[in-house]
Amino acid sequence: MTDLRIDVPDGTVLEAELALPAASRALVVLVHPHPAYGGSMHGGLIDELFHALPAQDVGALRFNFRGVGSSTGSYDKGRGERGDVAAAVATAAGLAEGRTLLTCGWSFGAEMTLTLTDPAPEAFILVAAPLALVEEEAWAIASDPRPKLLLVPENDQYRKPESAIAATEGWMATTISPIAGADHFLAGHGDEVAAQVLALAGALSRPA
Repeated sequence: MTDLRIDVPDGTVLEAELALPAASRALVVLVHPHPAYGGSMHGGLIDELFHALPAQDVGALRFNFRGVGSSTGSYDKGRGERGDVAAAVATAAGLAEGRTLLTCGWSFGAEMTLTLTDPAPEAFILVAAPLALVEEEAWAIASDPRPKLLLVPENDQYRKPESAIAATEGWMATTISPIAGADHFLAGHGDEVAAQVLALAGALSRPA
């Protein structure tokens, strides 16, 4: 694992970590849940994925939003955080060295990735996205032809599968996959999420 700093154009400096096996053919940017409710790169599903993906030769980059951990700045109600995600993706693109680049955001982290316009990611994975924290006109990836995989917990407290299907009607290249028995916090379902991330990364990865 390598410690990183990510410079955001507004002067914010983000704490980040990179795990990039030499044999990996893909790199996934992991985006954590809501900073105001205890979300960080070291918690829950993001921590599980950061360890599970490199163990299967898929690289992972995780970072703390502004005001979390050692990242400078303070919570900006989802405005500055969009720039944080963009800066993390740009940093990952510079480190990928030909590897397939994907993003995987959980909850608030998934919401922030909705606004990405960077051409580098080849797919977007949104886990338990509320689809309510970012205004619809800012959903840049909705009309993007790159693949999108929405993993929606069956018992999500904020957006259940049938509601996610309705909310994303008209999105391009979008697959919705329910996670049976799970709620928004996905306790006990980390392996299932990791398997879907690995499958998509493997399907998109180029031969070594």
